[in-house]
Amino acid sequence: MAVPCVRLTPKESQGHARGTPSVARILTHEAGITDIAVLQAALLHDTVEDTDTTLDELELHFGAQVRRLVEEVTDDKTLPKLERKRLQVEHAPHSSPGAKLVKLADKLYNLRDLNRCTPEGWSEHRVQEYFEWAAQVVKGLQGTSRPLEEALQQLFKERGLAL
Repeated sequence: MAVPCVRLTPKESQGHARGTPSVARILTHEAGITDIAVLQAALLHDTVEDTDTTLDELELHFGAQVRRLVEEVTDDKTLPKLERKRLQVEHAPHSSPGAKLVKLADKLYNLRDLNRCTPEGWSEHRVQEYFEWAAQVVKGLQGTSRPLEEALQQLFKERGLAL
């Protein structure tokens, strides 16, 4: 089955996360996920946050199921950053199985990326704080995908963290 794409304008794609295709790749190659809606949501998970694309547009092009998954993993950018992070921890255990998969793969990609290359302006302390916060989110996603959770546990262990 072909996976349709949303065409982004140059302005919209500038802020789009470079890891989005990698999140879907992690799901297919490391977790064995073949569910098309979950994979589409993985490809689109940052679209609403990072572009002018709306949830209604996603639903029009990809259907209600993909819209719901993307909506579950989309932060409300009108809220302060600390509140968004708190809500991710709070909402994680109550997410649908598909949204949990996308969140696990996204966290795995982001943490691996932080280990590979610290963003400009980030101290080692800030990286460690991100790992600590991510561990709180992942704790609420446990029981979803053994391979993804084991890969995340290894990254946390390397940072002296446990779930």
